[in-house]
Amino acid sequence: MLIQVLTIISPIILIVLTGYLYAKKYETDMSISNRLTIDLFLPALILSVLSSEEFQIYDYRNLALGALLIIFISGLIAFIFAKINKINIKTFVPPMMYTNTGNIGLPLALFAFGKSAIPAALVLFIIENTLHFTLGIKTLDKNSSIIGALRNPIVLATIFGLLLNSMNLNLPEILLNPLTMIGDIAIPLMLFSLGVRLVDINLDDWKIGAIGALFRPISGLIALAIVIPWINIDKTNQALLVIFAILPPAVLNFMVSEKYNQEPKKVAALVLFGNLFSVITISLALYLLMPTLTK
Repeated sequence: MLIQVLTIISPIILIVLTGYLYAKKYETDMSISNRLTIDLFLPALILSVLSSEEFQIYDYRNLALGALLIIFISGLIAFIFAKINKINIKTFVPPMMYTNTGNIGLPLALFAFGKSAIPAALVLFIIENTLHFTLGIKTLDKNSSIIGALRNPIVLATIFGLLLNSMNLNLPEILLNPLTMIGDIAIPLMLFSLGVRLVDINLDDWKIGAIGALFRPISGLIALAIVIPWINIDKTNQALLVIFAILPPAVLNFMVSEKYNQEPKKVAALVLFGNLFSVITISLALYLLMPTLTK
């Protein structure tokens, strides 16, 4: 099981390391590529996935409710913790709320639970991603409006993709193939950019990264314990919700923090340490969950 999880986590580590080593040797400016990722590559990725997967989102309403509650409760716990320990709330709380449901959550669902779990994992991805670019942006920039956030390319791609799904429509291959190729740029480029940022991290940033790595799964499990008795979902979706609750911070947290100049070095540390530590937490979760799914 550990080898299976390492197979998923290792590309993240290696690409981040590549970015770090490159930036160590050459002066590297990632601002343009970061903007392209948010405005073009990520929207293409979302639209290509939504327009190629067939599922009825209404069937996952209870799972969606559970995910929403876990996100908000985790955020509340993080807010209280940051307030008590005098940590910048805008730096610490978003990475504790918005997790890696894309480049870890989706492949992990496929590898651990099979292709039938992909629609549910995609619902979790949509919820987390949409909240991140609406409420998450509002958290970092009080002058932004929710309506304005709906014009964000990532949110627009999600809305359009959901409309296609609701009408059982798929993009023709002549459009889907190039869209998929463009979208495939997003994840490795985000990880490479994170590695570049790590060049500037100092000892204090590593400390907050280690704190976040421990806090993220703990707060998620507390939220899960509060939520799970109140929602009616099957065993597979329960297992997916457990994994969702302990996922590390999304790489996108770093991209957004850099765009809004919200201590990107510290956010990069939170993301890196969280993803490294997730090797342990996800392995343990899968070890405990698998026997319950085979009963």
